Amino acid sequence: MSKHSKQTGSKQANVLADIPTNKTIVLVGLMGVGKTTVGRRLAKRLGMGFVDSDHEIELAAGMSVGDIFDTYGEEDFRSGERRVIARLLDGKPQVVATGGGAFINAKTRAMIKSAGLSIWLDADIDVLVERTSRRDTRPLLKQGDPETILRKLAEERAPLYAEADLKVTSSVGPHEKVVDHMLKALRKFGQTNA
Repeated sequence: MSKHSKQTGSKQANVLADIPTNKTIVLVGLMGVGKTTVGRRLAKRLGMGFVDSDHEIELAAGMSVGDIFDTYGEEDFRSGERRVIARLLDGKPQVVATGGGAFINAKTRAMIKSAGLSIWLDADIDVLVERTSRRDTRPLLKQGDPETILRKLAEERAPLYAEADLKVTSSVGPHEKVVDHMLKALRKFGQTNA
């Protein structure tokens, strides 16, 4: 083993020191907060796999989240979402980005709290409005003014998101900075719950 690879290995071990990687890390929060983008980077830094639950739902259903909402309604979507998340929690520990409403469902939330380690990724409404305006694939935002809808969802969902194990704020700027904050929060959690 070269000197460089030994240093890289010990550097990686130091990064992971005290961080609990024995459970799946589940990212929760409103749409547009960056769960998928930041989740991929977090998984890479932790040497874990990454999966987006909405993508897995689309694969299982053979249709987009928007089409599932339009065809079957939100209740059926949430039922399928719960089954997919249960499967993702049952395997090897990884980082999972969930849809904005996943943690709101009492059964899904209880399952995540029991089998995973949840992180509420939060952001200011103006950041969410800007990010969600980049794509029109958000079924809930097609029902009126996106800013009004996001403010209402934030108000309704904040008490439930607050049940997550950790909270990290996402903001404008490099995604790596948010990942650094997540790693710091995970390290502190690991040290406190060792």
